[in-house]
Amino acid sequence: MTQSNSKYTLIHARQSSVLLKTEIGAPPSIVYWGDKLDCDINDVQAAADIAQLCERQGAQGGPDKEIAPSLSCEPGTGYLGPSGLDVHRGNTGWAPLLRVEKTVRDQDSVAVHCRDSENGLSVCYTFDVKSDANVIKIHTSFTNSANTPLSINWACVLSLCLPPDLDEVISFSGRWANEFQTLRAPLTQIGFIVENRRGRTSHDRFPGLILCARNADEHQGACLGVHFGWSGNHRMKIEPLSNGRNILQIGEHFMPGEITLAAGATYETPSLYTAFSSNGFSPMSSSFHDYYRTTMSDARLRDRPRPVHYNSWEAIYFDHSLAQLKKLADEAANIGAERFVLDDGWFMGRRNDRAGLGDWQVDRTIYPNGLQPLIDYVRARKMEFGLWVEPEMVNEDSDFFRKHPDWVLQTPHTEQVPFRNQFVINLTNRDAFENIFSQIDRLLSEYLDIGYIKWDMNRDINHPGDGTGHPVAHAQTRAVYALLERLRGRHPNVEFESCSSGGGRADFGILAHTDRIWTSDSNDALDRQKIQRDASYFFPLEVLGAHVGPRNCHITHRTLSMAFRAATAFFGHMGVEANLLTMSQPEKNELKRAIALHKQYRSHLHTGEFVRIDGPSGTNVFGVVCPKRNLALYSYAQLETLKNTLPGVLKFPGLDPQKRYRIKVIWPTEITTPPPHRLETSGLLEKGYEATGDALMKVGLQLPVLMPQSCIIFEVKAV
Repeated sequence: MTQSNSKYTLIHARQSSVLLKTEIGAPPSIVYWGDKLDCDINDVQAAADIAQLCERQGAQGGPDKEIAPSLSCEPGTGYLGPSGLDVHRGNTGWAPLLRVEKTVRDQDSVAVHCRDSENGLSVCYTFDVKSDANVIKIHTSFTNSANTPLSINWACVLSLCLPPDLDEVISFSGRWANEFQTLRAPLTQIGFIVENRRGRTSHDRFPGLILCARNADEHQGACLGVHFGWSGNHRMKIEPLSNGRNILQIGEHFMPGEITLAAGATYETPSLYTAFSSNGFSPMSSSFHDYYRTTMSDARLRDRPRPVHYNSWEAIYFDHSLAQLKKLADEAANIGAERFVLDDGWFMGRRNDRAGLGDWQVDRTIYPNGLQPLIDYVRARKMEFGLWVEPEMVNEDSDFFRKHPDWVLQTPHTEQVPFRNQFVINLTNRDAFENIFSQIDRLLSEYLDIGYIKWDMNRDINHPGDGTGHPVAHAQTRAVYALLERLRGRHPNVEFESCSSGGGRADFGILAHTDRIWTSDSNDALDRQKIQRDASYFFPLEVLGAHVGPRNCHITHRTLSMAFRAATAFFGHMGVEANLLTMSQPEKNELKRAIALHKQYRSHLHTGEFVRIDGPSGTNVFGVVCPKRNLALYSYAQLETLKNTLPGVLKFPGLDPQKRYRIKVIWPTEITTPPPHRLETSGLLEKGYEATGDALMKVGLQLPVLMPQSCIIFEVKAV
């Protein structure tokens, strides 16, 4: 660890650089953020040259010299753009001016320490980055160094003056069962703001953005991905200025009076994860994927395959019986499932969604001998056993609520908002926290063969108060993290999934405490093609739960072929969520083949480089390429009827141009399109044929005619 007195601090990631102005006694600011610079981090002259190139003059009608936006754009700088720091001590202390005290660098981080002694505020901006990685993780701490309380209304992680060529923004919206819907728009003088107040990451306001150049696509153009790793309320805003700049700020969205620091207390922001690419969106996504795999994922999961799931929900819902579940376990094992997950309906009084939440004991009227007979039956069929829980919630019709009606989040003098017949337990109440921890801990201690927990959270938090009038949205999210970590510490062999009515709690914050995301409650493969594609901008395939649903989707009432459903779930953490007892034998046979194929390739799918491909409207095209470029799988899905009589050409990015490859179709095993069909006449369904990587990337392959809602998977293997 070294302390620097340099006027500038240079940070290198694998593909990008950040130059900070860190002059002692002056506000810190960002000079440059973009493509990697070819200079040493200690090259003082190079840093000064770059700063000089970036210097701007004052404008007519404004200050004689432009005020550079500091890392917090705090009011004391005199900067009239958007403030990234809103603090006060009653009617004083509202205009802090943070000056650099020191900059400390170690092998993997840079910490810029700042202080305003007059207003009693100390701030540290920390940039974590490894030279062989491309994600820069940023978090900021604010410490009250005065003797009187300090209120924080807003504190972004940092204020980023966007590079001028990043003039468009891609945001992520959606709804329940239709998450990760992208919207691309130019940055204009109108500005951009997204605020989430749902108390969870949300289905409709995912805390991530992509800033990009107008010409950017999957494989060209500059782009910067930013993701706020926080599972609670958040605010993201981009404000345009009259000088042509755009300021990006991301941080927590606080309830009024929520964060007040006592003397000596510190508030630390959640982390902001950033990745820059000058070569389009796919390399940017690969940076996030690599970061998760090398830095965030549990080491024990890197050493074993992600098991194929069978989940009971869409087969039985609340209609539990041991005999029925044993039959399902037999069928699940037969198709190749490796983990059997018992979903909602197994605990006290849980015959519907109006009762039982909060009472995490096995319902002996259904399971007179507990869960062990079912667990033993599942384990005897070489499958792991998993269980659904929703520990943050409670029904009025439960012993928990009858004993402790005050242990729920609520606001005085207001009525609870009806939401799925349940309330949110106030986990900031220590007694409530210990009660829930003890119940789940006791369950996992009694049934040691439970190796997986599907942790659900099925409602927004409309009144995030502790019952006395104090808001606790921030503290509630921290308590959820603490509860998960304590349980993981007690039961290190149990994996946890983050489910929140599907993808309502999907972010790097929750992934620091869990191992999988339930991407969406919709198992409609047509919807899933887009949901999973756009989730991949930030998340790797192995954490995206992707299940083969019923032939007739209960959410959309759409009917889709098994070949299409299986191909969609193939690229992800694959599973099945359908009634195998009513599924036709031909469909089960086809599903069994798909699962076997997934197992054959999953080590490649869950470690390779994911590349999205810009295809024509109505298609979804992507691939996974292994690090040595010896093997690649590409998925081409035709979602709609093509406008032309014949489809176009598929090019295969990511290959080694010097290698020779054999290309063939590995899925589906049968073609239903009327003959003569290009896949059959060309031999692509059999041995395939060879071509160089250069030809496959530049010339590509003439695609076959497919029916809407169909998908083919190509294997491209080095000879």
